[in-house]
Amino acid sequence: MARVSSDRILTSVDVGTTKICVLVAQQLDGNHVEVIGVGKAPSHGLSKGVVVDISKTVHSISSAIKEAELMAGVRIESASIGVSGAHIASVNSHGVVPIKRGEVCQQDVANALAAARAIVVHEGQQILHVLPQYFTIDGRERVHDPIGMCGVRLEVQAHIILGAIASVQNLVKCCEATGITVNDIVLEQLASAEAVLSPDERTLGVGVLDIGGGTADLAIYQNNAIRYTKVLPVAGNHFTSDVAIGLRTTLADAERSKKEHGAVTRHMIEDDELVEVACVEGTQTQIVYQRDLLKILQPRAQELLGMVQEEITTHQLHHFISVGMVLTGGGSLLAGMDQLATEMLGMPTRIGHPHVEFCLPALLQNPMYATGYGLILHSLNKRKNQRMSSMSGSLANRVLSRMKLWVLDFF
Repeated sequence: MARVSSDRILTSVDVGTTKICVLVAQQLDGNHVEVIGVGKAPSHGLSKGVVVDISKTVHSISSAIKEAELMAGVRIESASIGVSGAHIASVNSHGVVPIKRGEVCQQDVANALAAARAIVVHEGQQILHVLPQYFTIDGRERVHDPIGMCGVRLEVQAHIILGAIASVQNLVKCCEATGITVNDIVLEQLASAEAVLSPDERTLGVGVLDIGGGTADLAIYQNNAIRYTKVLPVAGNHFTSDVAIGLRTTLADAERSKKEHGAVTRHMIEDDELVEVACVEGTQTQIVYQRDLLKILQPRAQELLGMVQEEITTHQLHHFISVGMVLTGGGSLLAGMDQLATEMLGMPTRIGHPHVEFCLPALLQNPMYATGYGLILHSLNKRKNQRMSSMSGSLANRVLSRMKLWVLDFF
């Protein structure tokens, strides 16, 4: 198996409660990638996004990595991973610093973000992301990129995301036990939004609900900045468990019948359609109506969307969501979920598919791959920003050196 230089290969590992998804992409230029490998394996050893059995989790991740390596024909050396779970929390913070040279430079921005970062962090938690929402200079208008502007005082309003140290460490430990290095840890709803939102949606204001297996992750954007994040404790596994209990069937057959025949709105079903499911002991089958599935799945969907509505109302988020809501993740594929969200939330809702431009479009344009593909895009943007900062620093050094020569010429 070939060993490809890491400066051309980007890898993501989406460690979910129900599945592990590994994507390998080759960077074509500064803005585009081509996916060359996909690996997927059932997830064992996690509960609601948190590792509860390290050996099972390592085995699941290793299986997905091997499949992706085989397809891509390269050995995976490093990757970005997504993190979620009930341990995730967020808070808005404010930072103020003086502009040292009268003109905002990159160091001033870093100092302002460091000031915003200086919050009380409870024992056992760590800061995962510090995301600037907007800057102001001398208390004037809000700006998104203050570099090069003149003033005396720089302020930043930032959204800070925290997670449990132990949970994050366990996830990293599982990935590194498979032989890969973890380059970055990214909140999953941020990665999903990276993959499914258009630039106009990010600017005008939109909500993203990523319905995974163990949790549902909510994020709200406006003016190209994150405004709110929340991890909700209801997701795909709860729908499956409800079906298994309600129909007295196996979890495997509950998952199958949910995907093939399940719906959450009445107009998506036929009352007289029959569905065959296994009995819980697994030796016999039973026949139920599709409407029986609806009676089980619809209340759970209403509970989840009711939580979203409560978050929006309690935190007065309506004015941030001008465009509507985007549903993604495997749970969004449940028939009628977007229509029910439109009715309950009172806003336009669509299913978010990853915007994959190159290889394997038919496979990757499934919402369940949104997080994995978003992690690839996040890594690409981070690499591009680092390169620009490096070039900017090199240019500044060259200009400074030339100015020194001018001084020497005069004296």
